[in-house]
Order: sequence, then C-alpha cells, then structure tokens
Amino acid sequence: MKLFQQLLLAPAALGLLAPVAASAADLNLSGVNDYASQEQVTSITQFSDVKPTDWAYQALSNLVDRYGCVAGYPNGTFKGGQAMTRFEAAALLNACLDRVTETTDELKRLMKEFQKELAVLRGRVDGLEARVGELEANQFSTTTKLKGYAAFVFGANTFGGNLRTTPNVSAYSGGVFGPDGQYLGGGAAPGTKYSNYASQTAGALSFPYDLRLDLDTSFTGKDLLRTRLRAGNFNGSAWFGNPPVGLLGMETAFESGAGNNVVEINRLFYQFPIGSGFTATFGPRVRQDDMLAMWPSAYPADTVLDIFTYAGAPGTYSLNLGAGGGLWWKAGGFSLSANYVSANGDNSNPSEGGIGTTGAAQTGTVQLAYGGANYGLAAAYTYSSGAGLYGGNGTPLAVAGFGGNSTNSVGLSAYFSPLSASWFPSISAGWGLNTYVGGNTGAGSTMYTTATSGYYDTINLGGDSSQSWYLGFQWGDFLLKGNTIGFAFGQPTFVTSSGFNDGNYAWEGWYKMQVTDNISVTPAIYYLSAPLGALQKDSGQSFNSFGGLIKTTFRF
Repeated sequence: MKLFQQLLLAPAALGLLAPVAASAADLNLSGVNDYASQEQVTSITQFSDVKPTDWAYQALSNLVDRYGCVAGYPNGTFKGGQAMTRFEAAALLNACLDRVTETTDELKRLMKEFQKELAVLRGRVDGLEARVGELEANQFSTTTKLKGYAAFVFGANTFGGNLRTTPNVSAYSGGVFGPDGQYLGGGAAPGTKYSNYASQTAGALSFPYDLRLDLDTSFTGKDLLRTRLRAGNFNGSAWFGNPPVGLLGMETAFESGAGNNVVEINRLFYQFPIGSGFTATFGPRVRQDDMLAMWPSAYPADTVLDIFTYAGAPGTYSLNLGAGGGLWWKAGGFSLSANYVSANGDNSNPSEGGIGTTGAAQTGTVQLAYGGANYGLAAAYTYSSGAGLYGGNGTPLAVAGFGGNSTNSVGLSAYFSPLSASWFPSISAGWGLNTYVGGNTGAGSTMYTTATSGYYDTINLGGDSSQSWYLGFQWGDFLLKGNTIGFAFGQPTFVTSSGFNDGNYAWEGWYKMQVTDNISVTPAIYYLSAPLGALQKDSGQSFNSFGGLIKTTFRF
C-alpha cells in the first residue's frame, strides 16, 4: 500500500478510532510501511505475542476470522501493548475498507447477474404484502379460525328375506302385535312381510345433508375453545339409526332434536395444557372422543356405515355427548386418558339428569394407548349407566340391553398405516365386550317372541354380555393420486349369551375420488346379513339389507 493512500485515509481513522498520541519525532515511516505492507494473517495464532489470556484476544480473533483485515509486523508480532500512530491506524482501517469494497463489488456483480430473479422476488413480496394487508383488513377474527364440512348423501336401500311379520319390538312403530307375532297396526297390514314393510318405510331414494361449522379459538396458541354449529335433515331417512333397520345408521347422519334444518350448538368445550404432558378438557357440550389423547383407528378415510367408525367397540367408545370433562397425559408414544360425560348433565333434577346422579345418562372412560407416526394400539374401559347404545351400533336385542342396565365395556383396538401409498393397505381392527349389570330391558320397551312358545316375554339381560368386532382396509392413491379405496367387515354389537341367536354380519366398500383439494365424491355399497339378529333368526326366518349411495363432501 502506498503512503499516499495511507495519508488519505488518516482523517477517516481519526473519526473512528480513539485518539492516539504521536509526535512527528516519534513517527517511524519505515515501521509504518513495514506494518502496512505485511500480508493479512489468516489465524490469530500467527502472532507470537498474542495469548488467549489477553483482554482483547476475542476481539482480535473475530477481526482475523470474520473480516481478515488485521496485519502484523514482519517479525510475526502484533505488539498489542504498543501505542498506535495515526499512520498505523490509517493503514489498518484502509485494509478493512479494502475488504468491504471487495465484498461490495461482489454483491453488485451478483445483483446484476440475478437482476431478473430479484425483480420477480420483489414482485412476489409486494404481492404477499398486499394480500396480508387485505387479510388483516377483512379477517374474521385474530383468535378464531372457521372450518366447514358439508356432506350430501344420495342413495337408497333394498330388503330381502322371508320374514313374515314385523318383529315384536313395539318401540319400532308404536303399533300393536297379535299373539302369533303378526303386526296389527302402525303402518303395515296384518301378515305383511317385514321385507315389504321395510321397503315401504325405508326403501325410497332420498337426498339428505349434514352441515358442520367449527369455530376454533385460541387465546395462547396452545389452548382451544371449540364451538361447533351443526344442522341436517336425516331423521326421516333410513340412515339415521332408527327402525325399521337401525344398523343402517351412517356416521354423517344428523338432525337436531329441534327438527330438520335447525342449527344447534353441537360442541362447546375448552381444552388447554397443564404442566408437562397433561391436557385438560371440559365443557357443557363435549363428546367422549374429544377427550382421548389418541383415536385407535385409521379407518375410514371416508365414512359410510356408522358401525365401522367406533374402533370395533361401540360400547366402549360410545361417543356419549353432553356435559363433562377429562384429562390426558402423553409422554413419548404412551398416553393415558380419563373422562366423564353426562348426556343430560344440564338437568338439575337428580332423577332425570345431572352429574353423577341416578338419573344421569353417564359414561366414565379410561384408555391406555401407545402410538407412533403410522401405528397405534389402545385398551379402554367404559362404565355406562343410562347412556344407552346408539341404534346404529347393534341389533335390537343388544341395544335394548344397554337401555335398562348399567354396563361394563372393554375394547381392544389397533391400526397400522404405510408411511406412503403402496400396494400394502392401511389396516385397522377392533374388538369390544359388554357385560350388562342387573335390570332388564323394561316392560313394553322390547318384547320378544321365542321360536317355541310364540308368546312375548320381557327380556332380562342382567349378567348377559354382547360383543362386536371389525376389520377395515384402505389403499391410498388408488388409480389416481389423492383417491382412496377401502372396505370393512365385521359383526355389529350382538348378544352372545342367554341362548339367543343374535349374530349378524356387515360389510361395506367405497371409493373416494378427490375431485379438488376441497371436494370429494364417494360411491359406496353395503350389506347387512341379519340386522334384526335374534328377532328374525330365532323364528327361523331370514331378513337382510343391501344399499348403495353417493356421498359428496365439501371441506372449507
């Protein structure tokens, strides 16, 4: 570096560096030249007189490593304790500025080379800023997200078999039965075959809907206040879990108790973390599965019959909905969940409702589970009292057993899903066992005609049991990316004791076509071998149901 350059930089050095005392007599131009011409060092260890214990060691090390603008004397020393002349300061500053200039020139070259790309990027950033501004100006809420679901179901059912008369379950129609089992009123003429009766009341082509709007609010980023608005008009359809064939109930079938096309508050609960690994949930409208740390099933990707959506154990995972609360703990893959729900917990009359009362329609559930990214298994226990079993989850006899008894239920469920779509399917399986404790079905609620006596008897299922199981398979990206195909089979809840021949089988198959990111169309077929269980089989007669539908789902 020329001395002239050093002199030009001296004023700048004066403004940036602490004043240094040096007279003209002290100035050694030869020494300055030696200092300024020395090659820049690449490591602080090149200075023989700089030690890690020196107070400015770290600062000097940073200048060497990051900026490479520190030079020493030809003899390999830095002379950190020596007073610095103004010329030496100018030389040091000039060396640093040279490095900055080199960097600036390189940046200019790169900016020129990528000028087009930078312009595109700048345009995208400007566009994003405009969109963010628009969203902020028109946002629904700073704390709440809206998620929507709508399902249109279009389809019908057919019925077959040689069952001669309507089974003597008066709750089906409120009608009158003769001593020989003939149905005498309530929509069917005496002696009408049940298959014809079912066709007359549940065989028409129908087109109901289900609509859900979830308002998910978070105040801390870790909590959740969920409000679900829901409406539908399924009650008049065959898929609502009502007689004449309750097992035709669909998972998406919904109608408010206030009537069709009426919007109700279907969920209202608050969920928040407590300490390390714990999550608490409570609310006046919370469902049992809202308070489980893990749902032990991957089936189905799209729902059809409701009996295949309870992890094989509808008695254990009854999805009781009402007032309640729960707590779960998670550590690694393990989780432990405990919760309580009373379907009529809003009622202050202890004989008709409440929390923990004799009149409460209540369930208490404990689940131990273990899961990973693509698998899970769980064991669960549920005690239910007055909560009942949804009509779409069992035979009339099994459902009646829940109606008049307290019930102990256990369930074992597991699933495995490939990490990516392949020929190997996702597999889900589950089994449930229910034991009825005392009581009976209630006089007049369920009457049964045995094959031998031909007379009605009030059924006492106290001490008896019922079971259920299922297997579900599905393949992702089938034929086209995003589409899924699946099927399931098993036995809906059926009474396994007291000598009743209540066994039955169910099967469904479907193909979900993902039309867009938000719209899917799912054609499906299903079959029920003996949906009335013992009520048809113990009389030596047959009855079955076959149906098909197309479900269009919108998510937004």
